[in-house]
Amino acid sequence: MKNERAASGSRVVILGASNKEDRYSWKAFNFLLEGGYVPVPVHPRIEEVGGIPVFSSLNDPKILEDGPIDTVTLYVNPSVVEESVSAIIALQPRRVIMNPGTESDAARSSLTNSGIVVVDACTLVMLRTKQF
Repeated sequence: MKNERAASGSRVVILGASNKEDRYSWKAFNFLLEGGYVPVPVHPRIEEVGGIPVFSSLNDPKILEDGPIDTVTLYVNPSVVEESVSAIIALQPRRVIMNPGTESDAARSSLTNSGIVVVDACTLVMLRTKQF
């Protein structure tokens, strides 16, 4: 299990990405870009965010074509998180960030047991305070 921080240039999956400017996931997408990270948006019903193609599923094999995933940040309800656990584990990220409202004890347990660090925090705050 790795504990170091994400490096600039790291790939970050945004599960629940949005192209709506009032959504926190849209703000996270832009903050990640500003910080030099590579956002990897995932949403089943939108095609692009900020000109970047969106993956419709975590199970898309092309999601790993450009390199490994460092972090998965969650912007979906806990039931979707729980349905996504196997796919998240298959991506082998270093960590998963459970943003407020996405927390799931069952998912946390499965992810932790798979060696993935789970952080209960706000991605936006982490990025703005240089704790990402």
